[in-house]
Amino acid sequence: MRKLLLIICLSFVSVSLFAQKASKKPLDQSVFDGWQSISDQRISNDGKWVLYVVKPQQGDAELVITNPKNNTKIKIPRADTARFSSDSKFVVFQIRAFYKDVRQAKIKKKKQADFPKDTLGIISLATHATTKVPAIRSFKIAESANVVAYLTISDTIKKPAPGDTSKKAISTTIAPPTHEGADLTTGKLGDKTTHTFKYVTDYQLSKNGKLLAFAVTAPAKQKEILSGMYVYDFDKNSVKTISTGRGNYKNISIDDYGRQLAFAAEKNPEKALVKPFKLYYYNTTKDSANVIAAAGLIGMPDKWAVSGDGKISFSKSGAKLFFSTAPIPKPADTTIVDFEVAKLDIWNYKDDYLQPQQLKNLQTELKRSYLAVIRLQDAQTSPVQLGSKAIQEIQVAENKDARYVLGVTDTGARIQAQWEGDTRQQAILVDTKSGNKRLISEGLKARYRISPDGQYVVWFNLADQNWYSYTIATGSKINLTKSIGTKFGDELNDVPNYASDYGIAGWTQNDKAVLIYDRYDIWSIDPATGTAKNFTNGIGRKNKLIIRYDATDPEQKFIPSKQVMWLSTQNEETKQWGYFTKMPESNGIPEKINMGKLTYGDLTRAKNSPVYIYTKSNYELPPDLYVSADLKKEVKLSDINPQQAQYNWGTANLVAWTTPKGYKSKGILYKPEDFDPAKKYPMIVYFYEKLSDGLYNYIPPAPTPSRLPISYFVSNGYLVFAPDISYQNGHPGASAVEFINSGVESLKKNSWVDAAHIAIQGQSWGGYQVAYLITQTNMYAAAWAGAPVVNMTSAYGGIRWESGVNRQFQYEKTQSRIGATLWEKPELYIENSPLFQLPKVQTPVMIMSNDADGAVPWYQGIEMFTALRRLGKPVWLLQYNGEAHNLVQRQNRKDITIREQQFFDHFLKGAPLPVWMAKGVPAVDKGKDWGFELVK
Repeated sequence: MRKLLLIICLSFVSVSLFAQKASKKPLDQSVFDGWQSISDQRISNDGKWVLYVVKPQQGDAELVITNPKNNTKIKIPRADTARFSSDSKFVVFQIRAFYKDVRQAKIKKKKQADFPKDTLGIISLATHATTKVPAIRSFKIAESANVVAYLTISDTIKKPAPGDTSKKAISTTIAPPTHEGADLTTGKLGDKTTHTFKYVTDYQLSKNGKLLAFAVTAPAKQKEILSGMYVYDFDKNSVKTISTGRGNYKNISIDDYGRQLAFAAEKNPEKALVKPFKLYYYNTTKDSANVIAAAGLIGMPDKWAVSGDGKISFSKSGAKLFFSTAPIPKPADTTIVDFEVAKLDIWNYKDDYLQPQQLKNLQTELKRSYLAVIRLQDAQTSPVQLGSKAIQEIQVAENKDARYVLGVTDTGARIQAQWEGDTRQQAILVDTKSGNKRLISEGLKARYRISPDGQYVVWFNLADQNWYSYTIATGSKINLTKSIGTKFGDELNDVPNYASDYGIAGWTQNDKAVLIYDRYDIWSIDPATGTAKNFTNGIGRKNKLIIRYDATDPEQKFIPSKQVMWLSTQNEETKQWGYFTKMPESNGIPEKINMGKLTYGDLTRAKNSPVYIYTKSNYELPPDLYVSADLKKEVKLSDINPQQAQYNWGTANLVAWTTPKGYKSKGILYKPEDFDPAKKYPMIVYFYEKLSDGLYNYIPPAPTPSRLPISYFVSNGYLVFAPDISYQNGHPGASAVEFINSGVESLKKNSWVDAAHIAIQGQSWGGYQVAYLITQTNMYAAAWAGAPVVNMTSAYGGIRWESGVNRQFQYEKTQSRIGATLWEKPELYIENSPLFQLPKVQTPVMIMSNDADGAVPWYQGIEMFTALRRLGKPVWLLQYNGEAHNLVQRQNRKDITIREQQFFDHFLKGAPLPVWMAKGVPAVDKGKDWGFELVK
């Protein structure tokens, strides 16, 4: 009897749990805006505090400050852009205006100046006392000192809101009170004394917090404050005018020690047609800044001037000052009458770049500048020009005091990029002392890098698939990888082009070794001798583990010798992720820390303490934030999206199969959380190229830019299958058939797959494959093709308008994988173009093709639609006005998500047609009637 009672009780529990599970709601559009993510996470230098921002997809964010035990939490609504002070005692942040208020301002079409303003917040972590400053424009905090500076809009400052815990600060205003322009306020955190300066347009704090430089542009009518550049010395509590005159002051730079300052300025008459800049230099031993580079001075190229658009920076020691120059532009011809002048673009076969690419990059080219340097320790301080029109790219070593910089140029070899995609480049050393140049390598397809200490140049030669180094001191060049016997180019390369390298992990201190990736492992190689050792002791290749270095300090210049290296690792077979660790100078085998069905992200170490923060997630678990000293014993800091528990979510599982030609492949199968193997489920197949590495990725419910919103459809009772595809050169369409269809056939063997109700969905390259598949099989009940190419013959010679480049390289060398010109193998272009086989289509198909698509010509969608329409096939086309390849505007993303669900619900679940599919929406009803209602 007791046993029977236990069985009855257990049965009741089982039924109750099933009822509870079955009662979960499917996701709907209403959840999108409130679904949260974590961003801007930081850990204090001492490791005792962590901050992060919880952001909904649409609405007000929240800043959270907590300790590693997560038992002290401070929450600040609408705050983001938060920074810890260097001593870890304060947090400075920006409080955004209410989302609803900004929305209303947009609705009312207010001027930007009348939009709601942001507020500055400063919180003491010891007392939790908060100071707020309204109407903030921007703020900066010194890197290694408790000094803050911020710009406010003085005429909108209001009294502190009731309940503000801050006390009124003592303010020292070094200017007459006024309500014009921007006020710059600065002070030390924790000190109530502040200093305010008027009419400030730009400002910069030194890293050590000893110097504040700011530019002032005062109203012309007032006489009490001079326009110019000023410096405020915190130690001396003094302000000094170092340059005067109305004009444009830009690119303020202070050296690491707070002793030197440089900036660009032009003080030309307002009506001048050309306003060249000059470079000004100041150090704290001087009374004023003086011009050290300008048009016509020694060292400047003829008819060139200092660029106001180029960055200015000091070397670490402060001995060198880098800045940029540019040709002085021709003055505009004021005699030209606009309506009497022809407007045209002239294409010339000798042009380096096609006209569309030139026009796309026009503003960049108008602002292009060329690096120069001044050696401040030299007796004769004159510029040395490093870059030029012939050598536009200059790489400066992390150690900016190194004598040489690296110039890289493809001058004279740019035209063939039209069909090759990339160019052959020369590497040239440029002497910062003399400007002399030394050719390292000529005409190679390679990506060159200068080492952090400036002793070596390394590159991967795509043609012979080897890494090389060049020793700058001796001029010797060696092949670093030839004798290793391991491939360093992509072993799985399936495009008709050279295999790319796997990349560099980094350099050890003083350029002693460069760490280079192969498919699985990391190799430590002496760049001077080529002596190599497998840094990960071969455990990667032996166990099919893909091991990569995770630099826990994003500003790290080299790999610290006394700090543990964290090695992010993925199992190639199971797709699981984890970490190994190893000391840089150790010869031992890396230590396994963890490995599991999870994805880790943004591992960050406290500057002065071995404490780490990171996110951890998988398909079922949102990416919450954790803190730990060893990634074993950890504390969960956040709990985003608890509402997920209310919804029918899903699971992600790895599946494998063998294709008809014997290839092994993998894919991901997503199932609803309430999956019942006794039922039959409709299935949507979503693909691009290879997606299985993302098995443990979290996919938040969100309005889609055009891809399949997987979690949304899974929650609503669909299976989603994401197969991997490998390609045979010349036959991308047939390759898609080989892998996708065989994967689907393998899943159809399961009784719970509704074989009569399977659809396919793809965007861009995936959209092309959708279009091709429906010409080869009638097994799919519906198809959705986003931005498809259907006619390779017409697309081949077109332009990718977002970049202005020609599409030929894509077909000959990269994704489209034809591997030949249109005139060499026209049969391959026709074979792989769905357009020529559209009469065979029996599948209802939806096309999205937007009229501002910059990647795929949108008329490709029109070619497909008009052909299928003429053939009497069921076809629809969605054309989002002014939209790009992938939808950008959120309202359009929400719209397409509704239509995508209605489309698949009809063909896979038998739901009624919506009006927009059944009858269409006439142009006269555009913007008034969306056609979402279902036909009954």
